[in-house]
Amino acid sequence: MTTAVSATPRTSRSPRLSTTGPRRGAAAAVAYLVLAVVAIAFLLPFGWLLLASVSDQASLKADVPHQLTLRNFADVLTGDNLHALANSLVLSLGAAVLTLVLAAPAAYPLSRYSRRFGRPILLGLLFATGLPITAILVPVYGLFVQLELLDSIPATTLFLTATGLPMAIWMMKNFMDEVPIALEEAAWVDGASGLRALLRIVLPLMLPGTTVVFTFTFALTWGNFFVPFILLVDPAKQPASVAIYQYFGLHGTASYGLLAAFSILYSLPVVVLYTLVQRVLGNAFALSGGVKG
Repeated sequence: MTTAVSATPRTSRSPRLSTTGPRRGAAAAVAYLVLAVVAIAFLLPFGWLLLASVSDQASLKADVPHQLTLRNFADVLTGDNLHALANSLVLSLGAAVLTLVLAAPAAYPLSRYSRRFGRPILLGLLFATGLPITAILVPVYGLFVQLELLDSIPATTLFLTATGLPMAIWMMKNFMDEVPIALEEAAWVDGASGLRALLRIVLPLMLPGTTVVFTFTFALTWGNFFVPFILLVDPAKQPASVAIYQYFGLHGTASYGLLAAFSILYSLPVVVLYTLVQRVLGNAFALSGGVKG
């Protein structure tokens, strides 16, 4: 007994040729070309910096020196310059730590509670981040003179903290939004207070975020020239960002070798900090699996 099997005719579908592949390849090539141009534009000044720092006759030209020398580094490693670098560390570390201490409790209610004035506060913080320091430095200078705080490193640290606090609160709020609130609710059920939940649950989970805020504030304060130049009169209290100005002479003349050597030393702390931060951010925001349900 044979059974007839009715076979339905199959329509052979020809594979569709993707026309997006070549376009994506061309777009990627253009993107890499633009990135290469930007990288070269940034690397050329660093190349001049390295060549000028080991040259005994450094100029604005990026020429390979005939004889390498470390005399420029020996000349800039003076007691005054090392003291200026120490002042920069005090100002930058103090401002970064104070910013974290103040920004975390300020950003917590903005992230966890929906209030009527929450959005205006965030918009006000965003507006404050774009406010130039030069617009407020004149009244601040007058206030420092009246309160006899001029030439004070702690007072200057507080002002630098205030200038970086709006951006720090904005960033901390965005990082806190990524932490699931269910983890805090579990801590509240166990009897933890809001402050304890912030310190034991939220901040440890957003450690990469706090690291970013710390690094941003540190680098911002480290490169600040105008504020310490105005508020710190005594040369012994001025940071390295002001001390580097001594290598610029009159009428556009400059000691390029000493300037390049001191610039490299001045950049090392920030480079080391960014290198350490990369290790912390390797597992950034690894919260997957933190909440199951």
